[in-house]
Amino acid sequence: MTEPATNYQALAAEYARHRRVHPGVVEEIVTAARRAAAVDLLEVGCGSGNYLEVIGGLTGARVVGIDPSSAMLDQLRARLPEAEVTVAPGEAIPFPDRSFDLIYSVDVIHHVKDRDAYFREVARVLRPSGTIVTVTDSEEDLARRVPLTSHFPETLAHERRRYPTIGTLRDEMTRAGLIDLRESNVELSYPLTDIAGLRNKAYSSLHLITDEEHARGIARLEADLANGPIEARSLYTLLWGRAPNEDTQSV
Repeated sequence: MTEPATNYQALAAEYARHRRVHPGVVEEIVTAARRAAAVDLLEVGCGSGNYLEVIGGLTGARVVGIDPSSAMLDQLRARLPEAEVTVAPGEAIPFPDRSFDLIYSVDVIHHVKDRDAYFREVARVLRPSGTIVTVTDSEEDLARRVPLTSHFPETLAHERRRYPTIGTLRDEMTRAGLIDLRESNVELSYPLTDIAGLRNKAYSSLHLITDEEHARGIARLEADLANGPIEARSLYTLLWGRAPNEDTQSV
């Protein structure tokens, strides 16, 4: 069963209004960029620019963004008029070979239609020994989400169909010639009091369930909020890889 495509042209304003960065993700990417003395970074699927803005500010590096949605980039440019962003899919990165020291994507890989093509492009535009990090949800992450899975349980089956497993991603990266694969995990608990983003479906998973299922989830949230803040849980798995160095590439 193929999940319906999410219309990000229509959802851009809601994403810009409600989506925020995950501090653990930011810390890991910034630490990696600083450790590698990265000068040029690329965000694939930069959306309305939250990560691009924060990571660029913390690293002082040039952070370029691509996204297939022009509406998302319109939201980004409204806040960050100097940002270097381009409408493009991850499968056709519009930059020359060996352009970037670090490439990252956050909660985007499940939207990429041809991941083998994407990882080949990553391997092409990374500099020797450059880093890629794919921030995604493992099967365990999906099951432990609060409130997306806890209060909208119908989302889980849809999400498991559309998110590639970590094992699948590792196989695809290996086929593209990326090496030194490893995983790390981040988790954040926080008190949830504002459910406007969930009401407005500022999360693509909420567009995969029926209106009735969404309404039941909102009712569950409202009932729990009557007793105080909900302890929400946001968690990700980060899958890291590296381009071969000059010596390896020349063999």
